[in-house]
Amino acid sequence: MPVDHYENFPVASVLLPARLREPVEAIYAFARSADDVADEGDAPAVMRLARLNDYRREVDAMARGDAPRDAQLAPMFDRLARAVRAHRLPVQLLRDLLDAFSQDVGKTRYVDFAELADYCRRSADPVGRLLLHLYDAATPDNLRLSDRICTSLQLINFWQDVAIDWAKARIYLPAEDMPRFGVGEDHIAEGRCDDAFRALMRFEVERARTMMLEGAPLARRLPGRIGWELRLVVLGGLRILERIEAAGYDVFRHRPTLGKGDWPRLAWRAMRYELR
Repeated sequence: MPVDHYENFPVASVLLPARLREPVEAIYAFARSADDVADEGDAPAVMRLARLNDYRREVDAMARGDAPRDAQLAPMFDRLARAVRAHRLPVQLLRDLLDAFSQDVGKTRYVDFAELADYCRRSADPVGRLLLHLYDAATPDNLRLSDRICTSLQLINFWQDVAIDWAKARIYLPAEDMPRFGVGEDHIAEGRCDDAFRALMRFEVERARTMMLEGAPLARRLPGRIGWELRLVVLGGLRILERIEAAGYDVFRHRPTLGKGDWPRLAWRAMRYELR
């Protein structure tokens, strides 16, 4: 379960109830496709934004009950519309995802954590909220806990991908945090993992861990397979934070991910739901 590029979606997982696999895959296909428009290939920014506006028009048409107009997008949106109607999914959450993807086209720096958290609110939190609606478990308290998990997963993705994002001219480390620890953009450009960078990453890792642990009780509330699925997501995210720490916070020379050897540990922790 690498925390990357919407791979934290439980797509076709054996733990998912069969009745939910189709709507989960429909949501995933939409999010993955739109994210690729924003992030993959070499199209100029203006073309990426224009294509994402095509997605917005299709979402608006779907909300009105109209058929898709874009022939290329029609199969995906027909499938998504069936999931939205069957499960009464809030369409605004799909718009939020598109807003975040559009932001990624042009925004490459974040002034402070509040600005970054607002991005996560639109890029990550809608995923958990949509899944809770599918599970008929979208209570206010469950939504709050889900937001903590999803924002944490997004932050973990940022912390493991500092070097990858730099190659795309992006820095997600909050600009206000960097000088506090004596870190400049030259650290990232040079791949310099010195004491200053390690101190910054230690702070950011602990921030993500705290948020994950705050949301973790949700996995005990959700019943059956869904609860097991979420336990593995939570524990996988926490394990990647452990990997970052074990690498001495050097995310430049080795991208921390989960390997085959992690799965027995995660399965054991999931059975006991050990979070530390």
